[in-house]
Amino acid sequence: MPHAAERMSRVDTAWLRMDNEVNLMLIVGIWLLTPAITLEALRERIADKLLKYERFRHKAVVDAMGAQWVPDEDFDLAHHVATTRLRRRRGETERQALQRLCGELATTPLDPARPLWQFLLVEHYEGGSALVARIHHCIGDGIALMSVMMSITDGGSEPPKRHRRAAQPEGTEPDWLADAVIKPLTDLTVRAIGMYGGGVAKSIDMLANPQQPLLGSVDMARTGVKVAGDVAALALMPDDSPTLLKGKLQGRKVVAWSEPVPLERIKAVGKGLGCTINDVLLSCVAGAIGAYLQAQGQDPAGKEIRAMVPVNLRPLEKAWQLGNRFGLAPLVLPIGIASPLRRVHAVRQRMDDLKGSYQPLLAFAVLSVSGLFIKPVQDAILGLFAKKATAVMTNVPGPVQPLQFCGSTLRQSMFWVPATGEIGVGVSILSYGGGVQFGLITDQRLCPDPQAIIDRFEPEFEKLLYLSLMLPWAGQAEG
Repeated sequence: MPHAAERMSRVDTAWLRMDNEVNLMLIVGIWLLTPAITLEALRERIADKLLKYERFRHKAVVDAMGAQWVPDEDFDLAHHVATTRLRRRRGETERQALQRLCGELATTPLDPARPLWQFLLVEHYEGGSALVARIHHCIGDGIALMSVMMSITDGGSEPPKRHRRAAQPEGTEPDWLADAVIKPLTDLTVRAIGMYGGGVAKSIDMLANPQQPLLGSVDMARTGVKVAGDVAALALMPDDSPTLLKGKLQGRKVVAWSEPVPLERIKAVGKGLGCTINDVLLSCVAGAIGAYLQAQGQDPAGKEIRAMVPVNLRPLEKAWQLGNRFGLAPLVLPIGIASPLRRVHAVRQRMDDLKGSYQPLLAFAVLSVSGLFIKPVQDAILGLFAKKATAVMTNVPGPVQPLQFCGSTLRQSMFWVPATGEIGVGVSILSYGGGVQFGLITDQRLCPDPQAIIDRFEPEFEKLLYLSLMLPWAGQAEG
């Protein structure tokens, strides 16, 4: 039987209330399976594995103090696991029809009266099946949800028996991250970051002292405005370059994904250039975006765009606990550098600049504090992130070996990250089964054909591979 109601964490509350008219906080993912699986087998697996995580039997209920996880007394698996059909338009391939379906599902709200997740099975897809998952971000972040999804595969490890603490009395919610990060942030780190004024420190201190009954009050609203004004590290960031990928959103989403690039090839290029795998991947993303803009008639020379990149703040062995435990770091992508070698080294320098930065911790603190405020104040605070960035970008590591699900091979996997505020581009990088894939979700008004960017990713990598082979070998005599 499900446990009693449980107070939702401040960060998860922020994500719950972050939905707006043009961006829903839905993580959408697909699994391509061969051979096909049945709805009966899928429901049996979900009931046996996924529902051992109590969170998936709970609905999110907003109240005067924020939100609670409340057991769904009328829980019905049929509402959450169902079949759907691909309705192919004239001239569409199965893949194009699946991409269109995923875009439509990314803008279709989940039923707020039920637990915020859904699995839809396309029973016949490319000789097998396609499984589309939709999970609201308030349930967990990418690392947590990857852990959960891996647990439902054949032979996947189950969550520990004590996978959920008993519900805590209001105001006494234990949180290792608040103890390890937020409390120090109220002292040494706040001064180290150089935030002036007492608004931020006062607000962050509320995380360690949540008993203060300020939610929705005038005092809290004033404090929220003060936070928005005092987060200098975010507010003083210059706007990134204006491009076709930034502007007024329509609220309709389109998605695309690439075929996998062998991970060993990416590792070899990184090693040859003295860069990390991430440096190589992000350089190729920047090159693909720059090439796309060039093809659209917008010269990218000298332009840079900023992507908000999640930074994991939890021990990986605790990913099964669900919830959101990540900060955000602003990464500048040099889309205007045409030379692949110069571009990858520019990315490496920007990544090095972020190492040791307090910005991810600050971002987590801001998200936590915003979860305490009335929604208009939360929106004002989170608007700081959206105004300074063109994209949200995430890189999630998956298993090295291909997995089995209900007796079928999981041959390909991809997900799309939701964007906040008025950001219209989400970039996803996922490693799985020895390959790396690049996924893109865009607002249709800004980029009606994300596949045109995706298709430029591998050519950018091939350029980098070719140039790295042209460089002198380590130890080779120069002359």
